[in-house]
Amino acid sequence: MLPLLSITIFVVLGTAFVLANLTLGSLLRPSKPSPEKSAAYECGEPTMGSSWVQFDLRFYIIGLLFLVFDVEVALFYPWAVVYGSATAAASKVGMTLFQYRQAALVDMLLFFGLLLLGFAYLWRFGYLDWVQHHRAAPVKPASAQAVSASDAEELSHASPMATVGELTSP
Repeated sequence: MLPLLSITIFVVLGTAFVLANLTLGSLLRPSKPSPEKSAAYECGEPTMGSSWVQFDLRFYIIGLLFLVFDVEVALFYPWAVVYGSATAAASKVGMTLFQYRQAALVDMLLFFGLLLLGFAYLWRFGYLDWVQHHRAAPVKPASAQAVSASDAEELSHASPMATVGELTSP
């Protein structure tokens, strides 16, 4: 019961501390709204065009891969520390040192094998390739393509920053 009480006190005090600081900050900070403060900020540059652009998911995938393999390396360190000082832990569970280390090694090899299996999957299906190779649909020659009057007008008024999706959307 005592650990549950200490955890509850810790959570309550932590929440009270955060809320007190947010309240104090909102009361003490100056409030001077201006159009410059309300404007969207993007690296100090004025915004051009719509902010609803297609984001390349490869950045997201590479970031997730980094996190997965970074956590893997972070989990190797405590395992190595316990593996190195396995004498006391083996005696606590009633195993010999060899049996304990063998079980720890098999566990880590299974963990590492599953990560390698996921890595092989990503490699096999091209998720690790920065430039994706897709088969393009055959393109008609320019003489065979008919451009309607509304499409020609839309293309003539398109900004140089327009994306292909904006030009081809119905």
